[in-house]
Amino acid sequence: MRADARRNHDRILVAAGAAIAQHGAEASLEEIARHAGVGSATLHRHFPSRQALLEAVFRDRVETLCAKASELAAGLDPGPALFTWLRAVGTHAASNRGLAASLMRGAHDSDPTLGATCHTMIVNAGGELLERARQARAIRPDVAIVDLLKLVSAISLAAEQEPGGRRDGADEAGRLLALALDGVHPSGRPS
Repeated sequence: MRADARRNHDRILVAAGAAIAQHGAEASLEEIARHAGVGSATLHRHFPSRQALLEAVFRDRVETLCAKASELAAGLDPGPALFTWLRAVGTHAASNRGLAASLMRGAHDSDPTLGATCHTMIVNAGGELLERARQARAIRPDVAIVDLLKLVSAISLAAEQEPGGRRDGADEAGRLLALALDGVHPSGRPS
């Protein structure tokens, strides 16, 4: 890909990511193109369908999330690394408003393995952090990574549905995740 084409591609992904975080998976493609500083035709040359754009945004976010797991493993003690990454997973889920569901609806149109591939990447990244935390006795031994991912996902979904009470969705998700993480730590408190 030429340098200018790569820049357009990257700007479209950034604009799409921001639009999805704000408006969900049904964000306007015209608005995405406008915010990326490209025309609609340029957007469609890079991403021939909404589904292709959503897949690219999701894959990019998952790769970033998995890279964060590696960074945390290298820079923090095992318990804090796992708990910090789980908070990042919660942020990831919150910023993907409707994205996973939209990808599942359109899976028959394009890459039906995308969801499974991304799920495997997340499970593997988290599994490595969990194993380190388990060896350091920073987490209960009966906890599995899929348990933690389900908790984070459920909390994010519940917080997204929060009807604007005393907290916004992100604050509520953070509070609920802290409660859940207290429950999986051997002493009842994450490190």
